[in-house]
Amino acid sequence: MNDHDFYVYSAIGLLAVCTLLTRTTFMLFGHRMPLSEEVRRALRYAPAAALTAIIVPELLPWRAQSGGAVVDERLLAALVAIWLFHKTRNSLVMIAGGMVFFWILRAALQYI
Repeated sequence: MNDHDFYVYSAIGLLAVCTLLTRTTFMLFGHRMPLSEEVRRALRYAPAAALTAIIVPELLPWRAQSGGAVVDERLLAALVAIWLFHKTRNSLVMIAGGMVFFWILRAALQYI
C-alpha cells in the first residue's frame, strides 16, 4: 500500500468515525438534551431543504458542459412532474409521469 492509498483509506475511516459519532450522539444522549420548540419547528424543513439542495443543481443550467442551453429535457420533465403532482397530489404519478416525459423527450431530441 502506497502513501496515496493510506491517505485515502485514512480519510474514509476518519469520515466514517465522525459520521458515526455525530449521528449516534443524539440517539444516545438526546433524552438528556431536549430540543426547544423553535429547533423542532426548524427541523421540520430539513427534508425539503435537503431534497432541494440535491435537485436544483441538477436541473439548472449553470454547468460549463450545458452548451449554453437555457432549458433542457431535465428541467422540462421536472416542470411536468410538478404540474402532475399539483393536479393529482400523488407522488407515484409525479415520479412516473416525469420520468416517462423525460424519456420521451430525450428520445425525441436524439433525432433532431
